[in-house]
Amino acid sequence: MASSTTRPDTSANADQNDAHQVNDEHDVARRLLDSSAKLSYDPRTEVDWDTPLDESYHGASPEWSTLYGTSYWREMTETQRKELTRQEAASVAGTGIWFEIILQQMILRDVYAKDPSQDKVQWALTEIADECRHSIMFARGAKKLRAPAYQPRFLARELGRAFKTLAFGEAAYAAILVAEEVLDVMQRDWMRDERVVPFVRTINNIHVVEESRHMKFARDETRKRLAKAGWVRRQINAFVISIASYVIVTSMVNKKVYATAGLDEERALAEARANAHHKSMMRSSCAGLMEFLASARLLTKPALIFYKRAHLI
Repeated sequence: MASSTTRPDTSANADQNDAHQVNDEHDVARRLLDSSAKLSYDPRTEVDWDTPLDESYHGASPEWSTLYGTSYWREMTETQRKELTRQEAASVAGTGIWFEIILQQMILRDVYAKDPSQDKVQWALTEIADECRHSIMFARGAKKLRAPAYQPRFLARELGRAFKTLAFGEAAYAAILVAEEVLDVMQRDWMRDERVVPFVRTINNIHVVEESRHMKFARDETRKRLAKAGWVRRQINAFVISIASYVIVTSMVNKKVYATAGLDEERALAEARANAHHKSMMRSSCAGLMEFLASARLLTKPALIFYKRAHLI
C-alpha cells in the first residue's frame, strides 16, 4: 500500500499545466487564423479610391471632433466643421500608421527565431500582414482627404523609437491593446455614421473587423505574460504602459489640423484642451479598456496619473 505521506509528483503536474497552456495558445491562434482566412479584406479593391472627394460629408462623426461643443464650434460654418473633421480623421490615420509600424517591429522581435510552423507564430505574421495593409490604406485615405502627412511631434516619435526597441512581453502587448481599443470605439461610431464620407466609413469597417482579432490576441498575451509576474515587474510595466498610452492618445490629433482647416490655431488649441465634451468621449471610449487593465492589476497609482492626464479615466 502506498504511504499516505508520499509527496505528490509536482513535476508531472507542472508538465500537465505547461502542456495545457501550450494547447490553449494553439487553440487561440488557430481560431484567429481561421477567422482571418474567412473574413479579411483587400483595401485595394474594397475601398472606392476613384470617386472624387465629396466635400458635403464629414471625415469623422462631428461629436468626435476636438472642438465639438465649444464656442468656436458654434461660430464655425458647416463647411469649416466638415473640413476640420476631415483633417482630424487624417491626423488619426497618421498616428495609426506611426503606431502600426511600431507594433509590427515589436511583434517581429517577439517571434524572431521561433518555430514558424507553430500556429502562434503564423498568427503573428498574419497580424503583421494585416497591419501593413492597414498602414497603406490609412495613407491613401489621408491623401484622398487632401491632408498633409500628419505625424506625432518629435518627442513622441523618439519615445516611440525607444519603446519599439525596448518594450517586450506584457508591456508591448498591453500598449498595442490601448492603441487599438481607443481607435476601435471611435471608428465603430464613424463607420455607422451616414454623415461621414463613404470611403472613410469603408476604411473604418475594415479596420474594426480585422483589429478585433488583434485585440483578442493582445489581451490573451497580456494575461498570459502577467500570470507569473511579481510585484516589482507588474509595477514597472504598469507605469511603462501608462506612459505609452498617454503618448499615443495625446498624439492622435496634430495641432496643425486647425490651421490646415483655416482656423485660428492658437484659439482652437486652447478651446480643444479645455473641451469637457471631448474628454468625456475619450473616457467613455476607454471604459472597457480600463476594466481590463484593472483586472490585470495594471492600474497602479503612478499609472493612474497618466491615464487621468490623457482623460482616459
